[in-house]
Amino acid sequence: MVSISNLEVSFNATTLFDGVTFMVNPRDRIGLVGKNGAGKSTLLKIIVGLQAPTGGHVAVPDGIEIGYLPQIMQVSDGRTVMDEALTAYAHLQRLEQKLERITSELSERTDYESSAYAKLIERLNEVSDRYHMLGGDNREGEAERALLGLGFKRTDFARQTTEFSGGWRMRIELAKILLQRPHLILLDEPTNHLDIESIQWLEDYLRSYSGALVLISHDRTFLDAVTNRTVELLLGKAYDYNVPYSKYVALRKERREQQLAAYRNQQKAIEKTEEFIERFRYKATKSNQVQSRIKQLEKIDRIEIDDEDTAALNIKFPPAPRSGNVVYLAKEVQKKFGDKVIFSNANISVERGERIAFVGRNGEGKTTMSRIIVGQLPYEQGESIVGHNVNIGYFAQNQDDLMNGDFTVYDTLECVATSEIRTRLRDILGAFLFRGDDVDKKVRVLSGGERSRLAMARLMLEPYNLLVLDEPTNHMDMRSKDILKSALLKYDGTLIVVSHDREFLDGLVNKVYEFRDGKVKEHLGSIWDFLQRRKLESMRELELQATTPAQEITPSPQKKKEAQTETSQEELSYADKKEKDRQQRKQQKQREELEKQIERCDAELAKMDAALAENPTKATLDFFARYNDLKKQQDDLMWRWGEMI
Repeated sequence: MVSISNLEVSFNATTLFDGVTFMVNPRDRIGLVGKNGAGKSTLLKIIVGLQAPTGGHVAVPDGIEIGYLPQIMQVSDGRTVMDEALTAYAHLQRLEQKLERITSELSERTDYESSAYAKLIERLNEVSDRYHMLGGDNREGEAERALLGLGFKRTDFARQTTEFSGGWRMRIELAKILLQRPHLILLDEPTNHLDIESIQWLEDYLRSYSGALVLISHDRTFLDAVTNRTVELLLGKAYDYNVPYSKYVALRKERREQQLAAYRNQQKAIEKTEEFIERFRYKATKSNQVQSRIKQLEKIDRIEIDDEDTAALNIKFPPAPRSGNVVYLAKEVQKKFGDKVIFSNANISVERGERIAFVGRNGEGKTTMSRIIVGQLPYEQGESIVGHNVNIGYFAQNQDDLMNGDFTVYDTLECVATSEIRTRLRDILGAFLFRGDDVDKKVRVLSGGERSRLAMARLMLEPYNLLVLDEPTNHMDMRSKDILKSALLKYDGTLIVVSHDREFLDGLVNKVYEFRDGKVKEHLGSIWDFLQRRKLESMRELELQATTPAQEITPSPQKKKEAQTETSQEELSYADKKEKDRQQRKQQKQREELEKQIERCDAELAKMDAALAENPTKATLDFFARYNDLKKQQDDLMWRWGEMI
């Protein structure tokens, strides 16, 4: 579908890509991986046409629609959330206009038996089928489903987009892309601003999506759930593995071990041959054998070892001073912004050595609680108590914004370092991969991952015994996250971490506080224990819970009996019955229409299969393009039909 061929990209004297080549096929689910700075985001920009390569080319067939979600977006203002989401259907509005023009022309013509009239009828059917296939009958319903799945509430639909943070506006853009159903979706770190529930909804959606997907993510669990192929960008080259991320890691290790073994064996054979040549080069009796060995060396196909990027973080947190047994205590804490209550009656107990995760949907108060703990935010009611001899180190979610962009990397640490640590600043920066001239870079030119590493380096300048980390892994590559997790596991202080990265939290925390619907609930055990109890695997159940009043989620037997009596069919009003019948008839009509469209697709595909079998040499590019469009249309129709049964 999309061909990337011998791609080369150079910046000044630095080569980013050197002959990158691979194909994106229909229904591919590709995870694009590599360390920060390997060129993943650059590659997506080249595919979508926002950046030109130095050499090579990207071939995108005519008619292929691409949806692209960048890390940093340009968003428009002046609309409500729902109105902005519905702009995804601009293509449907164009189809509606075509339908109106064709219908108007048909009403004015009287040449019912002419071929021109028949062609116009055929064109009307084609446009109508396309309109229905793309969801023209249920635009608002589809938009509502996408927005709810990505964490919005129905009360948000009428709010202006300007009222939302950058993370929430990114969700609106993501919803628009999903609603457009392009042939190829390019997503650059879509989970950075999503909570666990929205990530799992997105996983379910992408698994059933009928088009192709190229995804950049540092969330290993998300990659494994969504992708079936992994392309690694490493030192300017692309390495293609037809497996999800976890299997790719194992295969990559196995491939390198095999390469090394074969390389060593070949080197031994070459050394022995060269030794023979050198030993008998000047003996006349061995001249024929020597010449034969020289020719063998010239013909040998030398095994090359893939370059390996061994750079990685080398973090070790300073020993934590001993604190009191109770590190932090929140008693009946309430926090409001204006009239909006974020949470109330929050009770949190943190003892020395505990490792705690704050989880929940965005906007439920995880970051707010973190800032209350470190003393950055006031609160309205209750008590917030920091324990005896507790020294808090805080990594803010917007830590990179808090650093001075005009400072160099070295200056950023030097301005907060004590005199005895200043002599070790370059060693500390080296452990975080800032080496050589990197320490003289301005903060404003650093990538998101580099800024996160620099912010983490600042935490190491003082021995804290309580670390409060708010989304520390956003923008970090896989290796950096693994090294950070390893360092935190060895850390001997107390840890509170806000994160949506399930794999990062796995094995790291032993208690979870869930922020939900204005309450804070304690869950003992690991992150996976929590997820299992909450049954977050079923997003349909979550949506049902989200739209069910709290008092009705676990009703008493008496209330349940009363509710059943009140809503029995016999007591429904005439208007209710009429509306229910109307909805059923509407759904039945939609199902029948979908079945007719599926039958038409099946019949046309069968004809094309027969034509191809009879004379394959006459198949043109237009033939195959039409065939692929029909297959995609068939998949979309079957998906929609399956959703309705």
